[in-house]
Amino acid sequence: MIVEQVSVFLENRAGRLLEVAKLLGKNNINIRALCVADTSDFGILRMIVSDTDKAISILKDANFSVAKTPVIAVKATDEPGGLAHTLSALLKAGLNVEYTYASLTREKDKAILIFKIENVEQAIDKLSQQNIEVLTEEEVKKI
Repeated sequence: MIVEQVSVFLENRAGRLLEVAKLLGKNNINIRALCVADTSDFGILRMIVSDTDKAISILKDANFSVAKTPVIAVKATDEPGGLAHTLSALLKAGLNVEYTYASLTREKDKAILIFKIENVEQAIDKLSQQNIEVLTEEEVKKI
């Protein structure tokens, strides 16, 4: 149930994110979830896309620095406390979150939480034991 995230290192200049979005759109790759973290010099675009390998190939061909990162995706209730419930389960399991971001779903009152955790396999096991719904990569790509 590991989900492959595409991480793109971007120079912090106007239009760079647009270049990525246009490249993916032109090649029929849909962005399912994303977040951008930046510093004064560069940014890191993290995203789940409909075709990971194709996206990486296209971006590398366009001279972007790209990496694939294992993350987990969890279905949560889209209500106050939904994130806290999942974070409590991770803390109870002794797992530290490196970063997280979210995406809405087409399913009413649900959200998808993406987590980068050092030990992804252990996180999947521990969350599943606590009845937290961990999604497969195919499920995430269909949102």
